[in-house]
Amino acid sequence: TSRRQRQMCIRDRIITMKKIEEYVRTIPDFPEPGIMFRDVTSVLQDPDGLKLAIDSLLEMVKDVDFDVVVGAESRGFIFGMPIAYNLHKAFVPIRKKGKLPCETASIKYDLEYGSAEIEIHKRSIKPGDKAVIVDDLMATGGTAEAMIKLIEGLGGEVVEVLCLIELMGLKGRERLKEYKVDSVIQYPGN
Repeated sequence: TSRRQRQMCIRDRIITMKKIEEYVRTIPDFPEPGIMFRDVTSVLQDPDGLKLAIDSLLEMVKDVDFDVVVGAESRGFIFGMPIAYNLHKAFVPIRKKGKLPCETASIKYDLEYGSAEIEIHKRSIKPGDKAVIVDDLMATGGTAEAMIKLIEGLGGEVVEVLCLIELMGLKGRERLKEYKVDSVIQYPGN
């Protein structure tokens, strides 16, 4: 084998030995006291962490029957696009209000620390489309629930909600109990 091939083999062994949780930086007391902020930028900034994150998400949907990947601005784009690309699926962006140029459907919803409004192009989901929602993190499940309502409002079917990190203490999974929810990393608190 060539030197480059040997290096890649060694590198692959290192990736499989390190857990994805080790790439996530935890910042205490952000954005307010008592909150343990799980920072995914540390995953993105490490080539091995990024590869492991995407590979882990891909593994979770490898046997799922679906047509489109849907991701919310902006971290849903980061994790959803590689899944769509690798599985040769369409990617549908959901954006903040006022960012999409064509006819949209929109929804207002509450966040853990405020409220938001998101939109989707009306023609991006066709009746009967099976969608997988991908995001970086699920806390209360509010964003995922709003995305589900948009997709279903256009005649689509959500077959899975997939995220890299899930904060179990905020009970987002319970809010989405009628849907299949998967996460790579589950933290017990908030």
